[in-house]
Amino acid sequence: MSGLLGRIRRKATAPPAAPRTADDELFGGRRVLDRGFARHEQAGLQMSFLAMARRIPHLVARTAGLAWSVDRTALCTVAAAEAGQGLGAAFGLLATNRVLVRLFAAAPTAQRVEAALPSLAWVAAASALVAVLREISKAATGRLEPKVERAAAVQLLRPVIGAELAAIEDPEFRRLLDSAQYGTDAARRMVHLNVAVVNALISLASAAGVLAVLHPVLLPMLVLIALPKGCGAVRSARRRYRSIQAWLEHLRKRHQLAGLLIEQHTATEIRVHAVGPYLLRHFEAMSQEGEDEQARLARAEAATGLAAGAGSGIATAATFVVLGVLLTTGMIPLAVAGTAVIAIRTSTLQLGSFVGQVNQLYEESLFYTDLERAVVRAVERAIPRDGSDVGKPPDEIRLENVTFTYPDRSAPAVDDVSLTVRRGQIIALVGENGSGKTTLSKLLAGLYMPDKGRITWDGTDITDLDRSSLFAHVTLIAQDFMRWPFTARTNILVGRPDVGPDPGRIDRAAAYAEADAVIAELPKGLDTLLDRNYSEGVNLSGGQWQHFALARAKFREGSVIIADEPTAALDARSEIAAFARIRELAADGCTVILISHRMASCRHADTIYVLHHGRLAEQGTHAALLARPGSLYASYYNLQADQFAP
Repeated sequence: MSGLLGRIRRKATAPPAAPRTADDELFGGRRVLDRGFARHEQAGLQMSFLAMARRIPHLVARTAGLAWSVDRTALCTVAAAEAGQGLGAAFGLLATNRVLVRLFAAAPTAQRVEAALPSLAWVAAASALVAVLREISKAATGRLEPKVERAAAVQLLRPVIGAELAAIEDPEFRRLLDSAQYGTDAARRMVHLNVAVVNALISLASAAGVLAVLHPVLLPMLVLIALPKGCGAVRSARRRYRSIQAWLEHLRKRHQLAGLLIEQHTATEIRVHAVGPYLLRHFEAMSQEGEDEQARLARAEAATGLAAGAGSGIATAATFVVLGVLLTTGMIPLAVAGTAVIAIRTSTLQLGSFVGQVNQLYEESLFYTDLERAVVRAVERAIPRDGSDVGKPPDEIRLENVTFTYPDRSAPAVDDVSLTVRRGQIIALVGENGSGKTTLSKLLAGLYMPDKGRITWDGTDITDLDRSSLFAHVTLIAQDFMRWPFTARTNILVGRPDVGPDPGRIDRAAAYAEADAVIAELPKGLDTLLDRNYSEGVNLSGGQWQHFALARAKFREGSVIIADEPTAALDARSEIAAFARIRELAADGCTVILISHRMASCRHADTIYVLHHGRLAEQGTHAALLARPGSLYASYYNLQADQFAP
């Protein structure tokens, strides 16, 4: 009894549980990027300042290579303009030195001013030249930036759309793509930053050359001014990149919440179920966490900047002390000292912007590196294109002991399945949710490759076939079919876009799927935009969208049709008509693979395959399976039939 009372007292005095965070409540806990590409520190994050400085030529060359591929004329214009600015700046400093020599000469003031006028004219001419070249460079850079961004986006997207479906569904690859998408913007910004860095380098080199000419000891002092700021820039860039990588999924969740609050398909539950205030509260909490992280970064960067500025300031003071010693000991004349002061002050100001630009360039390069890594990963997991051409429609598709397991699952989704599909047949795949029907259909379509066993088309393993020619024969009517935010015409055309917008073919496809009746009611017919997010756009019901999905399938005219719940959103009359048309396709020589939870729609199939926990449990015709004692199919069919019993 005493033990029980003690436990009760401890429970009563226990501190209250900490409130659940938005991450815990909505997403099951904080999801930090702690595996795959983000688990290890990037190699670039370990760089010292000198190592980063050595990378600048590589960064410039990489961006220049991308710019060269899209607009050589603009790139050459930028390069010439930047080089011209550097030479103009150096010439201007030398001309300034001549002005000071004339002004400090031992002569009457009027004579000194008159003697300095030619040099002053050269200073003005150099300044004007630099200004003109700066604007020319700015115009050419503005022309390059959007082209480089497009090239980077295409560089990423082209291999991604050609990657295996399993790669696109891989969570680690998805996270890499999330980071890589920053790389397209980074490529654009790197153009501007590269131009700025090159401009600063040329200007610094010009000033350094002038200082070296004036007195060699001044040059290392300029380097000492640069070193503290450079080290601080690298430290800040590393810190910010680490933060972005660690908080990438947090940002994604926050953007997802914001989208859910304003999207059309969530609007009803947002209002009726009062989900809006609930999600908004969590959005605010997650935003507060992000603000705290930004404040932490700002404090850390301020401390780093203060330390770097102090070091650079000490080096600047030492430089002026050295300059004073040289002047007082007569090692340099007053005119040279004056020119040196101008050069040092100009260089110091230029150095401040240079350090910031190098910092940004380094940071952007990390994201562009992620883009390059995503491209490499997508190429590594590309769908093979070098196999044999499929040629004619397959007479037989055979699965032999096929097993497939998703990377994040321990149990196979399809387990040792063997079946045969012949041309002109209708086969049905039935089973409970999660039994492997959709996965099996993707294996039949060549979207997944089996872990064990093999899939053949007319006796040839699909791994030996050119997958693009295999896909050319396949028509997919997916359960979660796309609702393309395009015109009604394009929603049909994307069934096989390479044939072009053939009006007769589009009309026949629309009539086949009874989408013509929907089109007739649209304000602009086939040219109506099916997206309410744009002006004059319209929205369709689920059933109307399914008519377009069927029209798209007809327009494709594939010989192997995989229909996954093709009538789920249709009314009873349209559903019966749709299945009648699907049966007509088989009569025309097409192979139809039907996935449906409606057992009545499967009764006309030549063979019904029943899947249970990924394995093939039974097969046969509708009549044979109903007559089989203990048949799973019969139990499914009777459960549905009993709902209509009086």
